[in-house]
Amino acid sequence: MIKHKVIARHKLVKTRGRLHALLIKNCVDVALDCLGADAPCEVSVLITGDRIVQKINKEFRGIDRTTDVLSFPMHEFSIPGWTRRMRHETDPESGLIPLGEIVLSAEKVARQARKFRHSLEQETAYLTIHSVLHLLGYDHMDAARKKQMRAYENLIMRELGFLK
Repeated sequence: MIKHKVIARHKLVKTRGRLHALLIKNCVDVALDCLGADAPCEVSVLITGDRIVQKINKEFRGIDRTTDVLSFPMHEFSIPGWTRRMRHETDPESGLIPLGEIVLSAEKVARQARKFRHSLEQETAYLTIHSVLHLLGYDHMDAARKKQMRAYENLIMRELGFLK
């Protein structure tokens, strides 16, 4: 497995509400591996609360409410997924391919874990994987693309041991 750089940081999240940064880093690594990333990548993850996510959502998407996760890809894809052309996007200083930023609401993640009756770790893993797929151009805007994205999410969740 290629070692990717994942910068996961908490901002204005109480100690009790923090998400597990090592789990998030592992999810990004496994997701990129499963998706065929054959060069080291960099992903930044901000773990914060509803108020900050709502502010970011309003500023960048024009939607004035919180959400569970936001993805800000560095690259546009004509066809989603890892491609060899990504190697041309390598930052000359770091030697890494910057993929983008993920913003997670720790509060929303915890509420959803309770709502869906699974662990905080499983919800964190799912949303991290979901966001990595968005960074690589996948979306769920129509039934076919949603089916493809769900298949990758399930594959990666199985690889991580969250699904059988």
